[in-house]
Amino acid sequence: MTFGEKISKLRRESGYTQEQLAEILGVSRQSISKWESDLAYPETEKLIRMSDLFSCSMDYLLKEDVTEKKVPEIGKESETLWEKCKKQLRERKSEKMIFGMPLYHIGRNAHGFFAVGWKAKGIFSVGLLSRGIFSLGLLSFGIVSVGLVALGLIAAGVFSFGLLAIGTVALGLFAAGAISIGIVSFGALSLGCFSAGALAIGKYVAVGDHAYAMIAIGKSVAEGNVFQQIGKVPPADISWIADWLDANVPAWLGWAKEIFQFYIL
Repeated sequence: MTFGEKISKLRRESGYTQEQLAEILGVSRQSISKWESDLAYPETEKLIRMSDLFSCSMDYLLKEDVTEKKVPEIGKESETLWEKCKKQLRERKSEKMIFGMPLYHIGRNAHGFFAVGWKAKGIFSVGLLSRGIFSLGLLSFGIVSVGLVALGLIAAGVFSFGLLAIGTVALGLFAAGAISIGIVSFGALSLGCFSAGALAIGKYVAVGDHAYAMIAIGKSVAEGNVFQQIGKVPPADISWIADWLDANVPAWLGWAKEIFQFYIL
């Protein structure tokens, strides 16, 4: 079997088109066609990349009498975890297009409707660095985002930032987490205009074991400039608190006031 026949066979077995293989190797489709027709030969660098890509030896590629394509076992034993991961992320790209993107793309830099890679960008994306409508990754950006560090309209992660943020450390308009900072905030340590938690510090209202705000309602400690109460709020004070909030909370925070009034009253 000639060099060109082997390249063509390996490409088809791996599910690549000539265009896809050309993109991976950084050459033109015409170059791939010439190699497969035995009209030209690739540079050494390209041979090495194809050897890694197709998991075959250089001898198999270059010598017509070598029919065993597998790398010797000694090479496999010394294969690192990183190398194994790279093989699992061999380039894959669908020929079917949706919204101008491949239906799926798997690779180092993936861009598709479904994208998986070290860097991934798509409608649904998974990667170390992930960007998408629905995003999952070590560092994740999206409408709905999940990751070690997550940024999105709805974000969940160890460190999360979003309109709705949930995480160990959460920052958002509505935040919930061990440490939460937001307009409406729930957490062990909670900071916001309206806060609830073990230690709650709020501008207008704080509810928790230790509460500090204009209106502070605590189990153990309550320090409020306008109103403070340890334990359950008496029914007579509930109406007064609601009237005070209506009179003092800005209109643009009306949504937060309503949410918190529902929570505490």
